[in-house]
Amino acid sequence: MIRKLNILILSLAAVAPAFAMDAARSEAKQVIALQNGETLYVFQDGLMAKESKFGSVIHLGKDEVVQTADGKSISTVGNEVARLNSLLNKGHGN
Repeated sequence: MIRKLNILILSLAAVAPAFAMDAARSEAKQVIALQNGETLYVFQDGLMAKESKFGSVIHLGKDEVVQTADGKSISTVGNEVARLNSLLNKGHGN
């Protein structure tokens, strides 16, 4: 019985990051893969945020141009660091 409970707890812990990532992806209008492994989130209001390949939020410089995985250039609008950080951390609080 205890073994089954431990397996359940471990499997739920492994799935928790997927729910957090899902919250950010569902909130975004578009999610774009960038060349260096980063991800650009475009929200419904047109503002953008960038996530590193390690899962942390990265500051977007003013009028920064990023390269998509397929080689296109995108000029960024906004710097939604707090919004993306909140969405990525959703479900990780105590």
